[in-house]
Amino acid sequence: MQAALELIGNDLKLVEEQFRKDLASEVPLIRKVGEYVLSSGGKRIRPAMLLLAARLCNYTGNQAIPLASVIEFIHTATLLHDDVVDSATLRRGQASANTLWGNEASVLIGDFLFSKSFSLMVAVGSLDVLQVMSRATTVIAEGEVLQLLYTGDLELNEENYIEVVRAKTAVLLSAACQSGAILGQVSSEQEQALADFGMELGIAFQLMDDLLDYTASEADFGKSIGHDLEEGKMTLPLIHALRRCSQDERDQVAAIVEKDELSPEEFSRVVALVQRYGGIDYTVEKARSCVAACRRHLAGFPDSECKQALLNLAEYVVTRNC
Repeated sequence: MQAALELIGNDLKLVEEQFRKDLASEVPLIRKVGEYVLSSGGKRIRPAMLLLAARLCNYTGNQAIPLASVIEFIHTATLLHDDVVDSATLRRGQASANTLWGNEASVLIGDFLFSKSFSLMVAVGSLDVLQVMSRATTVIAEGEVLQLLYTGDLELNEENYIEVVRAKTAVLLSAACQSGAILGQVSSEQEQALADFGMELGIAFQLMDDLLDYTASEADFGKSIGHDLEEGKMTLPLIHALRRCSQDERDQVAAIVEKDELSPEEFSRVVALVQRYGGIDYTVEKARSCVAACRRHLAGFPDSECKQALLNLAEYVVTRNC
């Protein structure tokens, strides 16, 4: 991960500067909340993917930095909205914005970031990029609604779960890579290959994120562990365990999921069930298969530092512990 980011380290610093510049508003609270979320950390994987994809496609213009900032704007907006929907209190190890400023401010500032993103994209002047990004934001919203509909649904299958993951998380990483390809004006085949690379990496990223809710420590993870389960979110480790466990065990999980608050003992029982039926290993293997697909999607590009950096990013996804 570090080696990949070092290749574009200077560009990422420019993205940070651009982000703060783009937060300009006559309403002080917008900048205050935006900068709080920005300064709370994050690995900047989405802007990094756009920058690396653009460089892989031999782009040398000046629009990659603004677009990378837009990607982070959109991602930050989704975080603000997600934390309200999920009643989250922690984000990246710090108090979430909705905890500090309230749900109303978080939603409205998220709306500002979304709308500002589109004005920034128009300024870039690429209709193709605008189409990719606008489609991505629409799909993200659909994914959020799908996830809401599936809350607490123990019948949710793996196929529908992956559908939510594609929409809610992976599509923005795909859009980042595809936008870099558009800037580089590569062939339609290479553009699609990079879009597919981003989609597979995004799925792997979310699979591991869902897994960490069962395996990480709260200090490392930066947000409350067990929160997905408490919110009734059915993720792949549990989906896999539920299709293999006994009816009695399934009924026990159902009773736990229905509760408004989850005790440490109840969470431990579900974790033990997930481990007993191989939910952890199964999810890791699924993520690794996505990374293998990432390698195949980049096979048509000549070997380079950028290509290796993108592959390193994909590999990092399945080895991270936070």
